[in-house]
Amino acid sequence: MIVCGYRPGQGRITGRMGGLLLGAHDPDTGQLVYIGDVGTGFTEAERGRLQARLDELERPRPPFAVAPPRADTARARWVEPVLVGEVVYRQFTRGAGRLRHTAWRGLRPDKKPADVLAPRTQEPATTEPAPPAARARPPRASTTGRSARAAASAQEPPAPLGPKVTVQAGARRLTLSNLDKQLYPSGFTKGEVVHYYSRVAPVLLPHLAGRPVTFIRFPDGVGDQQFFEKNVPNGAPGWLPSVALPSTGARSRHAERGEPITYPLLDELGALVWAANMAALELHVPQWRIDPGPPAARGLPDRLVFDLDPGPGTSIVECCRVAERLHDLLATDGLTPFAKTSGSKGMQLYCGIDVDDPGAPSAYAKRLAQQLARETPDQVTAVMAKAQRTGRVFIDWSQNNPAKTTIAPYSLRGRDSPTVSTPITWDEVRACQRAGQLVFTAEDVLDRIDDHGDLLADLNHTRTALPRT
Repeated sequence: MIVCGYRPGQGRITGRMGGLLLGAHDPDTGQLVYIGDVGTGFTEAERGRLQARLDELERPRPPFAVAPPRADTARARWVEPVLVGEVVYRQFTRGAGRLRHTAWRGLRPDKKPADVLAPRTQEPATTEPAPPAARARPPRASTTGRSARAAASAQEPPAPLGPKVTVQAGARRLTLSNLDKQLYPSGFTKGEVVHYYSRVAPVLLPHLAGRPVTFIRFPDGVGDQQFFEKNVPNGAPGWLPSVALPSTGARSRHAERGEPITYPLLDELGALVWAANMAALELHVPQWRIDPGPPAARGLPDRLVFDLDPGPGTSIVECCRVAERLHDLLATDGLTPFAKTSGSKGMQLYCGIDVDDPGAPSAYAKRLAQQLARETPDQVTAVMAKAQRTGRVFIDWSQNNPAKTTIAPYSLRGRDSPTVSTPITWDEVRACQRAGQLVFTAEDVLDRIDDHGDLLADLNHTRTALPRT
């Protein structure tokens, strides 16, 4: 593959390249096209050597005939397309034409860029279907290290075996379907969604534990019909825990009928994989956990949240400036704030709290939001009305209402590319000067977890009493 650019490293590899952006020539047109990236397989020494080569080759614009999607190339730096490297991969997607599950093997000075052609996607076979026994045997894939150890489980996306495949996800054996179905315009497939949620489970599950989950499902992919789902759907496995709670929506059909909503609880790997198989891309949770009772009921809030939403003419850059101000106010009040991106346009701040009144977090958050709006009315609004939001950051304090939910940390979002609601450091917040600096895809997040672990791990351990308003 041709090295066409790179993303600067973060965390422990700051100052060296973090991943390479790859290209190849379209076999039909001969044009140079973007085909994905590679972020694994590098030694520390090799990262340093590559960075030195890349510095000499920088150019201001991407070298491709057609510019790749911005979400795919966030934080990119471009280079002249003269270096050729060897990359192993497990899939080349139909549609967008992207390499998936890549690993670097080294530079190939014996190869010329003009000779590098993009792989061709495999068209479905038109022959008679194989007998059941043959279909049940997965084809061999070239895997190394961790991938080889995980190839038989949901930790790696299974190679397409037709419409269904059986995997072991933790203690559960699940049948998954249509894993090669494209769920994102960028080419990201259902199998890759399953793979991501399987890999991220150790850090995601603690943030879902004991919290009823609302799904946003995209059964035919992003860009097609999507819908919220609170109730456990028909056909859910019998082992999936759930909780029945009264509806809080005044106009909800459940409230009108006096019926409870039976929410799913995702407390293990198998539950995450089951949800991913239903194309439940987005996971939303409240700021409280279930009080087991009996009877089970909504517990008191244990998280304070500020949802920073950039209005027209602003971006997450302006959100970061507001977040810095909120950080100082919260720290002065003895709270420990944590930050994450929304995975869309804005970001959220969280604090672990102890309260005896479910309305206290909303009242406290509203007071701080209104204070910032008074101090800088041309930059901040605490009012939801869209007419008030142009050129301002809206501090949505109402997300603390016990009836509302917020996108969960590490959840995917239904965007053009598989962006993720990503925990970030305060150094990253303060350094943000371009929106693209805080755009993270599923693959980026897995690399960040390897480097940083869970940046929200201490959220529950830093709980403190909420100051009274």
